Formats: sequence, structure tokens, C-alpha cells
Amino acid sequence: MSRSTLMQSAVQSRAEAAVGYVERNLIPGETILYRTKLHWIAVLWSVVTGAVLEVAGIALLVYQLAARRPVLPPTPGAALAGAMLLAGSLCTAWSLAQRNATEMVVTNKRVLVKTGIATRKTFELLLSRIESIGVVESLWGRMLGYGTVILRGVGGTPDEFDQIARPLEFRSHVQQQIESANAHVSGAAS
Repeated sequence: MSRSTLMQSAVQSRAEAAVGYVERNLIPGETILYRTKLHWIAVLWSVVTGAVLEVAGIALLVYQLAARRPVLPPTPGAALAGAMLLAGSLCTAWSLAQRNATEMVVTNKRVLVKTGIATRKTFELLLSRIESIGVVESLWGRMLGYGTVILRGVGGTPDEFDQIARPLEFRSHVQQQIESANAHVSGAAS
């Protein structure tokens, strides 16, 4: 295999990896009309916890160095500082990765929701099968722009999606697509 063929293959693999779950699972004629994700509030406490652990780890490491205690070989204090830095970084990285792994999309044919990193949970509902869509926003949610979206399919149980960014916009796009589909069906029947 030539070098240029290998380079093209590598570039194509990276481009395919950048395409999300939703793009890979669109049905023919389907287009994405609206996309949202978890609000930043969903990761706030994990990021704060990670930052506190990291600051405490740095402070402990500085204390170890200021007290002229050797850092290598690791003393119990240096080992604890390293563990705190690692735990804080992992806590922050994991929560941000979870937020970025959540996809919520309205297309011209259905609503798709994908969550999870190591394990995946998907929810797909055809627009024609949506019986109702509701939004619940707390006072803080209204002020900061997040809430819970509740989708109920025909004859199904409600599915709740918490801490969604701009839930009223999400609901509005779903309703617009349902109306558009109903108008198209009504127009075709005439």
C-alpha cells in the first residue's frame, strides 16, 4: 500500500470518528434541524469537586517542597498529592466527556437522544408517534436555561431527559416538525 493511500485512509478514519452517532444513523432523506446537549450545570459539581481536589493536591505538593521534604522517592505526602491531582483531573475529564457524549437531535422525521461513553443508551421516536412533549423548569433552570424534557410516545410511558440546555427551544422544534408533517399529510390528502 502506498504512503498516499495510507495517509488518505488515516484522514478518512479521523473524519469518520468526528461524525457522531446521530449522523451515522440518519435514515435516507432525514436531515438534522436542531441539536442540543446537556447544560453545563449537569457537570458543575463534578468540575468543582475535581478543581477542589486539584487545588488541594497542588497545595500539598507545594507544602512538601516548601518543607524541603523529598518528593522523589515519593513520600506519603507526595503520593497523596499526586493521587489528589489524578483524581481531580479524572473527575473533571469524565464529567466533561459525558456531557460531550450526549446528543439530542430533532430531525425532519424523528427525535434522537444518545447518552453514555462506555455504555450507550439511545432513544429514538418518530415524530408521528409523539403523543406529547413537556418541559419542567425550576427557578434556577429558567434563569440559567436548562430543564427536563418529557417525551411521551403513543401508548408509551414518558421518557424524561434532565438538565437539557434550552429545553423550550427543543420542544418548539419538535412541535414545529410535527405541525409541518401534519400539514404535509393534510395537503397530500386534499
